[in-house]
Amino acid sequence: MVKVNVGGCSSFVKDAEYQKYVQKALDAFDVLDSESGAGNDFLGWKTLPVDIPESLIADCEAIRDDWSAKGVDLVVVIGIGGSYLGARCAIEALSHGFVRKPGVPQIVFAGNNLSEDYLAELMDLARTRNTACVVISKSGTTTEPAVAFRIVKEYIEKTYGKAEAAVRIVAITDAKKGALKTLATQEGYKTFVVPDNVGGRYSVLTPVGILPIVLAGFDMRAMLKGAAEEREALLVKSADNGAVQYAAMRNLLYRELGKKVEILVTFNPKLQYLGEWWKQLYGESEGKEGRGIFPASVVCTTDLHSMGQFIQEGDRVMFETTVTVENAAREVVIGSDEQNLDQLNYLAGQRVEHCNKMAQLGTKLAHIDGGVPQMEVSVEKLDEASLGALFYFFEFACGISAYVLGINPFNQPGVEAYKKNMFALLRKPGYEKQTEEILKRI
Repeated sequence: MVKVNVGGCSSFVKDAEYQKYVQKALDAFDVLDSESGAGNDFLGWKTLPVDIPESLIADCEAIRDDWSAKGVDLVVVIGIGGSYLGARCAIEALSHGFVRKPGVPQIVFAGNNLSEDYLAELMDLARTRNTACVVISKSGTTTEPAVAFRIVKEYIEKTYGKAEAAVRIVAITDAKKGALKTLATQEGYKTFVVPDNVGGRYSVLTPVGILPIVLAGFDMRAMLKGAAEEREALLVKSADNGAVQYAAMRNLLYRELGKKVEILVTFNPKLQYLGEWWKQLYGESEGKEGRGIFPASVVCTTDLHSMGQFIQEGDRVMFETTVTVENAAREVVIGSDEQNLDQLNYLAGQRVEHCNKMAQLGTKLAHIDGGVPQMEVSVEKLDEASLGALFYFFEFACGISAYVLGINPFNQPGVEAYKKNMFALLRKPGYEKQTEEILKRI
């Protein structure tokens, strides 16, 4: 379902070099396929598309139906990083940009920042709506979601009572341990499990993503089917395997040409959060030991009017991967105007998407001329199946690419550094020594 085109890099690399990196990627494929590499205890994501039981989706749909019967029209999904980005990506991509689907709650996200204004405004909204909550945390003690949940939980309990709150709060957490699991057991919350062998950034096809996507009214079975079909295609070891091609070319550009920045480009604003999800996936998987390609993203044509100048003529440290949706879901035709003051009559009768496609092609050619290699990842249309395929494609390719790079794709040791400083500055018990040391520095 996902097609890969590396032809936009051909003027920058020699075929012999590319074939050398294809072989490196095929060797990395073997490591991933045999589950013999670093981090192999976090490979549960590989079989998720075919492992998710029908009963899990049915349980999610039962919560959706129960909340609908209660008139719930706002669901606050609390989580950070992989605990929200995949679900937000899917919901933003599949939703109408301006009109909420009748009978479906609005899904809003919290716990992904520590902005007081953000939380205050979210609670302003909650007070005007019929509210429920999904809280996602393996431990229940990660600061950002824990702060948000404490505030939202208190509001729901005061507004609806403790007994009703217990059916308006669902926890997605560890199977056996952790603060959130303990609280869920005490309060009687419905719970779903974050699998031990699936890291957060690979968890979109677990209950972490499934429940919010189902609550938003979308077809999770179709998404899993699309992911399963993509999995079947990617499990074939071949130089024509799209994940092998993508991993090979990006590593070649990085190692041989010094291209240290990859920009994920989309010409469909519905895919803005695909870029955000992808940035965590690749940044957290590859950015270690002084190595890794820096992941960035733009939405075009919008960002051609802000970032376009730098991409065209700035420091030549980047390459682009464009995610293309081949067929738009809607049709809008440009009309004719008698005065033609805007000089657009030459486009009369053309679809807006035709203009978008020509802008994309023109941008590709201009950026190649400007020294920016181009890859393209494409799907036929933007629906649940295609998103499932994209999620699985990028996850699988990430595993291969990181093994080519020679690092563990499934750990993230560096994310703890800021937390230790933050806890010390907040004077968290147990951090007294660090508080004393850090205060000397500031």
